[in-house]
Amino acid sequence: MQHLLSHMRRAVEDYNMIEEGDRIAVGLSGGKDSLAVLLAAHALKRFYPKSFHLEAITLDMGMDMDFAPLVELCKSLDVPYHIEKTQIKEIVFDLRKEKNPCSLCANLRRGALNSAAKDRGLDKIMLGHHFDDVVETFFLSLLYEGRVNCFLPVTYLDRMGVTLLRPFIYVEERDIKKFAKTTNLPVVKSNCPADGNTKREYIKTLLRQLENESHGAKQRLFTAMRNSVKGWEIQ
Repeated sequence: MQHLLSHMRRAVEDYNMIEEGDRIAVGLSGGKDSLAVLLAAHALKRFYPKSFHLEAITLDMGMDMDFAPLVELCKSLDVPYHIEKTQIKEIVFDLRKEKNPCSLCANLRRGALNSAAKDRGLDKIMLGHHFDDVVETFFLSLLYEGRVNCFLPVTYLDRMGVTLLRPFIYVEERDIKKFAKTTNLPVVKSNCPADGNTKREYIKTLLRQLENESHGAKQRLFTAMRNSVKGWEIQ
């Protein structure tokens, strides 16, 4: 936890993610990343000089997932928890029958999570994107879109009046995996039909091979992205 916290606090302070009195939601999917963000944010809340309110929101996308472990975890942390029911699976897989569902699904999830947060009077949302997600997204943009681009540490959505925070941008996925294993995080496995069969999975494999052949390649890609993408400048 101390390792995760040190990286989270560095990101929070580098990009001014938290202000006094913020009402923050953690987008809790049930995966290891979002669970780790929730626990780290809960720990940060105890000593951070700026006080903030913390809640957790899970989107029920209609994929018959059991969220009882998340209910129990939030109860043990005394963190308010809300499950937002949606029809995302029905729209993406049953009605649209998307062959490449990830883009549409991501857009629908973002909209549903933003709306759920606003409905609960929460103005910021913490997401579980980590260091490896940053590099993979950067590489995806290069290979499939032909442009230098990536999501930002802090994104303000003016139409919704919601700010997205990514406090794990300095945390490597391997460290989250270790944390999940040693703390026995109550991970809820995704029932998504497309899980494990996406362009991102291909990029993961490609980057793993690149890192094996040229140690430090991912860190150099991260540095290149920070130096190239507007909005990544440390404040």
